[in-house]
Amino acid sequence: MSHHELIGRKRLVVGAHYGTRDFIAQRATAVIMAAYTLALVLYAVFVPSLDFESWRAFFAFTVGTLPVGQLLAFLAFVSLAWHAWIGVRDIWMDYVRAAGLRLFLQVLTLLWLVAAVVFFAQILWSL
Repeated sequence: MSHHELIGRKRLVVGAHYGTRDFIAQRATAVIMAAYTLALVLYAVFVPSLDFESWRAFFAFTVGTLPVGQLLAFLAFVSLAWHAWIGVRDIWMDYVRAAGLRLFLQVLTLLWLVAAVVFFAQILWSL
């Protein structure tokens, strides 16, 4: 590759995602989590008794046959996992110099987050 090919918009770029997509994803997941948290807080404020059945009703809310409560809870939890993945992955990339250890930590983090999402889905959809 000649020197002129490395300059300008078409230069060779290697490495991670270079920020924009991760920046947007982190903000979008934060908005989803904030909206869902607001819904939880409003539900807790306006429901007279917060017992198991009232929380179950919140998560089992349906529109027709569509389980909206479960879908929104799952979306919020997937947003949390994705938000955490971006942040923790960036920490590993910034502060762990050894490539093998960094890869191990990233895989471990990803496996833990996927397991958490699967466990959450199993609990949520068993309601």
